[in-house]
Amino acid sequence: MTARDHWFEDLADHLGAAYDRYAHTKGTVQEVDHVIAALGLREGDRVLDVGCGTGRHAIELVRRGIGVHGVDISQRFVDIARQRARDERTDRIPAVRSSLATFERADARSLAFDAEFDAVICLCQGAFGMMTADGDDAAVVAGMARALRPGGRLALSAFNAYFAVKYHDAAEFDAATGVSHEVTEIRSESGAPRSADLWTGCYTPRELRLLLVGNGFTVESISSVEPGAYGSDPATTESPEYLVVAHVP
Repeated sequence: MTARDHWFEDLADHLGAAYDRYAHTKGTVQEVDHVIAALGLREGDRVLDVGCGTGRHAIELVRRGIGVHGVDISQRFVDIARQRARDERTDRIPAVRSSLATFERADARSLAFDAEFDAVICLCQGAFGMMTADGDDAAVVAGMARALRPGGRLALSAFNAYFAVKYHDAAEFDAATGVSHEVTEIRSESGAPRSADLWTGCYTPRELRLLLVGNGFTVESISSVEPGAYGSDPATTESPEYLVVAHVP
């Protein structure tokens, strides 16, 4: 890979650990509780976390005895996740479990795993939601399908296109591409501000179902959710995100 493969890397470099100060990161425990139940995860299972960010979901899963390999396009985030896993070794997670958390920099569009995982998670616009070029999201989904063992399951969140059109007044929605563009301010760990362009791929439930089925998944459910409030409510136009649960045959 080149030094910079994706627009998000510069943002992650500026944010660093300050990423976890933002409100959408505060529901980790509830989100993991729901994902474990929805995917039927058990102690000893192995999960691939695509777009793992600073490792918040991965480390919470490891606390439950579930092995996780996290991948992210940002080396800065991967470094933070690795350090947090090391810190947990002497804090909340017994040493035997801390070794269950591993992280690497990788491009979600070219995942190289082959039937290695019991489950894949891709949450909170992790990788999937940040892909905006034609074919990118399909490449991410295809790579996740390849990474799963037969019968392996997926939890994938995506931004709700209906919600973006109805309520996201601070952003511009491109109907032709399904991409929302917002200019916002982000702050570093020291509080230094920076203007940032954010592009988010948005989806309807039908589009998500077609994309996943076309890449080898059987879709089990698509639910309306928001950060920190994952559940099984039917898909509506009123939630900021959808959560897809699916499996490979």
